[in-house]
Amino acid sequence: MGLNVYLSGEIHTGWREEIRAGVAEAGLDVVFSGPVTDHAASDDCGVAILGAEQDRFWHDHKGAKLNAIRTRKGISDADVVVVRFGDRYKQWNAAFDAGMAAALGKSLIVLHGAEHQHALKEVDAAALAVADSASQVVEILRYVETGCLPE
Repeated sequence: MGLNVYLSGEIHTGWREEIRAGVAEAGLDVVFSGPVTDHAASDDCGVAILGAEQDRFWHDHKGAKLNAIRTRKGISDADVVVVRFGDRYKQWNAAFDAGMAAALGKSLIVLHGAEHQHALKEVDAAALAVADSASQVVEILRYVETGCLPE
């Protein structure tokens, strides 16, 4: 059984690479997708493609809409959506992605540390699993694909 997994959330740490490496090491049949993680490209794509804006609101609005095309496609095509909440910034976009995944009936795994348990209680309640490490996400994916428990 192959899985399409969308990796959403914070872009300031290497959690995506940890999951990809763990999945590769486990020999799992997983295809990953996700948002553009180059912060500047993600912020400026709208004005770079559609033209400059003097007002920052419209600058961000154009970029958000172009990024939403990719996000909607990725979440819609995913079997599993993993949403990571980091501790550096408030990731409102990650919460939105988790809500979108839940609304679409996608299997949702939320990834965050103990410091976010209270703030994310509603998001956690919508998830099928709440993990606190990338290795736990890998083990969840291994179990879903193979039915095997960790050794």
